[in-house]
Amino acid sequence: MSIAGAHAAAFRREVSTDRQVWTLLEDDSYIAPHKPDGTRAMPFWSKGSRAKLVVDQVAAYHGLTIVSFALEPWLTDLLPWLAEQSVLVGVNWSGERALGYDVPAQDVLDWFAPPGADAQHD
Repeated sequence: MSIAGAHAAAFRREVSTDRQVWTLLEDDSYIAPHKPDGTRAMPFWSKGSRAKLVVDQVAAYHGLTIVSFALEPWLTDLLPWLAEQSVLVGVNWSGERALGYDVPAQDVLDWFAPPGADAQHD
């Protein structure tokens, strides 16, 4: 398993346990950087400490504010909106370049769907 794969597995496990996610604000706006292919990804971390490491290590993120979302509003409000906007979800980005998996929001919703629930895809 790659480092990004291990971070994605940790994301699923830790969010399921802790029931919250973490992201970054810049001037009261959530960040969603452009990727080289022109798509956007909004990063989320499963622990505040993971987000802090990136803020401390990545010069572009120095000084950004770390905020948390409770799991339920994240799943019911923000992720569906990100899916509508075609913004990917960055999962536990790490390292000096803040790299990791960027996945469609619908895939992340499917990760946390109750067992036996039918996946809803457009």
